Amino acid sequence: MSVVGMGGYFFRAKDPEAIKAWYREHLGVGGGCGTGASGEWFWYPEPGPLLFEPFREASDYFPLEKQVMINLRVRDLDGLLARLKASGIDAVTKAEWDTPETGRFARIHDPEGNPIELWEPPAQ
Repeated sequence: MSVVGMGGYFFRAKDPEAIKAWYREHLGVGGGCGTGASGEWFWYPEPGPLLFEPFREASDYFPLEKQVMINLRVRDLDGLLARLKASGIDAVTKAEWDTPETGRFARIHDPEGNPIELWEPPAQ
């Protein structure tokens, strides 16, 4: 197989520069974030699992009016949620989302209403 990984995640935005700045500021995501070879355009996230999963059209796992939801792997979910709350960003957590096998989850939305799932994998 020739495909070796994800090369990008592209989505439409009413104000692309503002959305890029929001992701950088609040989540540390995007070009110029991270360490090592990251640059103006590129972000080199830590290696780890990536789930590529189509959902049924009527799934309520994320809002029906949205075609996609990004899932970001995080470390220290509680710390991140505290920083987001201090910035006025609401997060939803539900005990039934969390399991020892899959880890812990929270949901937020960016300023344009795009759903973001935050995932802290279980400790290895």
